Amino acid sequence: MDVRAKVFAEYQSVEELRELLDKFRGERLLHIGSGSNLLFTGDFNGVVLHSAMRRARCTNEDAEYVWIEADNGLVLDELIDQLCDMGISGLENLSYIPGEVGASAVQNVGAYGVEAKDVIDSVRALKISDGTERIFTNAECKYGYRDSIFKNDLRGLYVITHVTYKLNKHFEPKLDYGNLRSEVDEHPTPMAVREAVIQIRKQKLPEVSELGSAGSFFKNPIVPHEVYNNIAARYDRVPHFEQDGGIKIPAAWLIEQCGWKGKSLGGARCYEKQPLVLVNAGNATPDDIINLAAAICADVKEQFNITINPEVNYI
Repeated sequence: MDVRAKVFAEYQSVEELRELLDKFRGERLLHIGSGSNLLFTGDFNGVVLHSAMRRARCTNEDAEYVWIEADNGLVLDELIDQLCDMGISGLENLSYIPGEVGASAVQNVGAYGVEAKDVIDSVRALKISDGTERIFTNAECKYGYRDSIFKNDLRGLYVITHVTYKLNKHFEPKLDYGNLRSEVDEHPTPMAVREAVIQIRKQKLPEVSELGSAGSFFKNPIVPHEVYNNIAARYDRVPHFEQDGGIKIPAAWLIEQCGWKGKSLGGARCYEKQPLVLVNAGNATPDDIINLAAAICADVKEQFNITINPEVNYI
């Protein structure tokens, strides 16, 4: 999107972050990761903060687990690559998700049957108002589907500076989601699972350097059993996954049934290989993306009586 911020400020330590917070106190602040899950609806009249802290370290280990603390600005996929290379498992299913460590703990990113919350032990954060530091346990983060306390009660109040992951030394692959199991050998390594996930994602998702997108634009809805049963009575082989509180139906399937796959509206397009993804087909404005998303949501609501919501944050 062709939008600008009034100020962009990057820091390389927690102390530098404190200094920036003091310097720009009273300004509108927005801390971002790689920006891969944001849609700026116009110019941002404020300060965009970004971390250049990009290290990871082992803080503890025992016979079963290793605890890895990673800086907020470290690219999540780079961390996963390093861990898989060392044979440390737990994050491999999240390979090739564009974004950084800090944002993964805000969003509770997930893919192929694994969510960040499954392996996050704790989160270290700085309070914006006074620069004090607090450690949040996994339970205190109140994780849900693509959700956390940092997106709700504490939205805009803290900057996550470090995330500690509790990772298993003994590999227990999670291969039951999608066609992942068919893409690996009978006894895979963490790196083999990572490579399979990357291969699958590359087949479905555009490279953002070549075609602008925000990845998966919509959350998968979880509906009551009776809603799923009504749909299953009208359609053959409805993809679905049992969840606490209902049935998850892939938003991509719902969107495709509404005929949006590959279609454009203004400069925005519903990606032809994965309808969950909206792309900048050429000189799209923020309004083009917003209007396309709204039209898709309206059609899914009309056809299935299901509300799908953007995973992307509108700024």
